[in-house]
Amino acid sequence: MKTKNNPFLINPFQLQKILLASLMVVVITSCSDDDDDDLLGNWVERSVFDGTPRSSAVAFTINNTGYMGTGFDGDDYLKDFWKYDLEGNFWSQLADFPGVERSAAVGFTIGSDAYVGTGFDGDNELNDFYLYNSSTNMWSPIADFTGGNRRGAIAFNSDSSGYVGTGFDGDNDKKDFWKYNPVSDEWTELVGFGGDKRRDAMTFSIGDKVYLGTGISNGINQEDFWVFDTTTEIWSVLRDLDDNDDYTITRNNAVGFSIGNRGYVACGNSGLGPSTSIWEYNPATDLWVEKTEYEGISREDAIAFYNGSRAFVGLGRSGTLYLDDNREFFPFETEDEDD
Repeated sequence: MKTKNNPFLINPFQLQKILLASLMVVVITSCSDDDDDDLLGNWVERSVFDGTPRSSAVAFTINNTGYMGTGFDGDDYLKDFWKYDLEGNFWSQLADFPGVERSAAVGFTIGSDAYVGTGFDGDNELNDFYLYNSSTNMWSPIADFTGGNRRGAIAFNSDSSGYVGTGFDGDNDKKDFWKYNPVSDEWTELVGFGGDKRRDAMTFSIGDKVYLGTGISNGINQEDFWVFDTTTEIWSVLRDLDDNDDYTITRNNAVGFSIGNRGYVACGNSGLGPSTSIWEYNPATDLWVEKTEYEGISREDAIAFYNGSRAFVGLGRSGTLYLDDNREFFPFETEDEDD
C-alpha cells in the first residue's frame, strides 16, 4: 500500500518535527512557570476595614497601631478617623478629623503625636494643619502649612521634625520642601532637592533615611529616585527607576513601606491602569527586584501601615470601585493563595 495517498499517516521526518515543536512548547511553558515561582512574597488577608470603602486617605503608624482617615468614597469627601491594631487585627473608630472633609492629604508623626493637613475638598486645595494626640484621642489646630495650598504631596519625619513637599497647588506641580518645628510651631523652607516636580509620589523610611520616588507630572510618570538623610537634611540622587530594562517600577498613586532593611513600592497606576505589582529595593546595592504581586484587586490611592517589621496594604480604588480590604505582606515567604 502506498502511504503517500493516506492523509492520516505521517512520515518519520514529519513526526520528528512535530515532537520537537511540542518539546519547545513544554520548555517555554516550564520556564515561564519557573519565573513566576521564583518571585518571593506572600500576602495574608487581615481584618476588613469597618468603615466606608475609600481612596486617597491619609495614613500613618505609631508603634503597633495604624491610623487612617479622610479620603473619598466616590460620592463624598470624608473626615472620619480610625485606628487598626496590628497585633490584635481589629479596627476602632476615633474622633473625627476637625478640618473640612478632604482627600489627598498628608500625615507624619513625631513621637506619639501625628500631624495631618493639606489636601483637596472637592473644590479647593488646602493648607490647614492639625495635631493629633494619640494618647488623648484629641485634635488641635497648628500653624497652616507655609508652602501654600496643595494636594497629592508627600510627608515624612525625623525624630524631632516633620517634612512636607511636592504636590499640586491647583495650577502647577511642585518640588519644594518645608520643615515643621513642633516646639516653635513654625514651617521653614528647605533647599537642596534636585528632583523633578511631581504629585502623588511615595516614600518609605529605613533607619534615618527617607527614599522618595514615583509620582506624575504633566501626565508623565517620574523616573528619578532620591534619598533624604534626616540627620544632615541632604538629598542624594540614586539610580533612576527605569535604569534596568526589566524594571517596571515607575507609576503614580502607589504606596511605599519598609520591612527590615528593604523598601517596597506597591500597587499604583503605571499608566495602563491600577496595578498589583510589588518591587523591593535594597539600599546596599541601589537595585530593585520584583516580588509576588498583591493578591487583592489591582488598585491605586491605597494606604499602607508599617512599623519597620510588619507592613499592611489596603483600601484604595480600582477604577470606580472603592475598596475596604486589608492584607499583610511577608516578603520572604512563598506565595500561598489559600491564606
